[in-house]
Amino acid sequence: MDEIVRQAVARAIVTMRDNLGERLTIDDLARAAMFSKFHFTRVFLRVTGLSPGRFLSALRLAEAKRLLSTTVISVADISHQVGYNSVGTFSARFSSSVGVSPSGYRRLRGAAPRISDRHTSPGSGATVRGQLRVPAPAEVGPVFVGLFAARIAEGAAARHVILPGPGPYTLTDVPLGSWYVLTHAYGTTAADHTGLRPFTGLTGPVTLHHGVTASLADVRLRPRHGFDPPVLLALPDLRHAMASRSLAS
Repeated sequence: MDEIVRQAVARAIVTMRDNLGERLTIDDLARAAMFSKFHFTRVFLRVTGLSPGRFLSALRLAEAKRLLSTTVISVADISHQVGYNSVGTFSARFSSSVGVSPSGYRRLRGAAPRISDRHTSPGSGATVRGQLRVPAPAEVGPVFVGLFAARIAEGAAARHVILPGPGPYTLTDVPLGSWYVLTHAYGTTAADHTGLRPFTGLTGPVTLHHGVTASLADVRLRPRHGFDPPVLLALPDLRHAMASRSLAS
C-alpha cells in the first residue's frame, strides 16, 4: 500500500475517532486526508474495505459498546456522545449491528453467551471450508469464523463456528450468495510484551450459486491494525478464554 495513501486514510480515521459525537461529512474527512472528495472515497474503500460513512458508523457503535460495558452512563447519553440525535434510532441501529439491544449488551457486560445464525436465510446444502493459518510463532486462542455479506462483522452471520484455534474449519448448509469469511480471536506474537492482542483475518467474496456444492477459502490470521473495521457483532468472551488457556499452559 502506498505510504501517502496509508497516511491519508489514517488521518481521516483519527478525525473520525476524535469527533464521534460531531456531524462529519465526506468533505470534512477528505480535507483531513488532504485528498479530493472523490479520490478520498475510492482510496478509503480500497484500504479499509468499507465506505467512509460506514466505517464512521462502525466506530460510533464500537465506542457505544465500550461505554455500555465499562461505564454507568445512560443509554440516552451514550447515544448522544456517539453522534445520534435520536435514542430510538441509536437503539435500533445498535440492536441490528450488535445482535442485542444496548441495555441487553450492558447486562451481558460485553460478551454474548451464544450467537445466532441468520436462520431466515435458507441453506443451499453447500459447504465453505478451508484452513485458518497464523504465522509462527504467534499463538492464537479460540477463533470465531463467520460469513458476512460485507467486510465487517456486523449483524447476524449467515453461518458461523467457533474453533479452539487455527486449523481446518467447515461451514455447512450455507445460503446462496456472496459472502466474506471473517475471523476474530486473541493471541500473542513473539514481539508482544503487554499481553493479548486481537487477531483478524478475511477472505472473499466467496460466491455460492445453484450447482455449487463446496468452496475452499483459506484465511490468514494477523494482528488487527487501525485500518480494520471494528467487530460489532456481540461475541463470546474469546479474550478471557485465551487468557485462561495461557495461564493453564
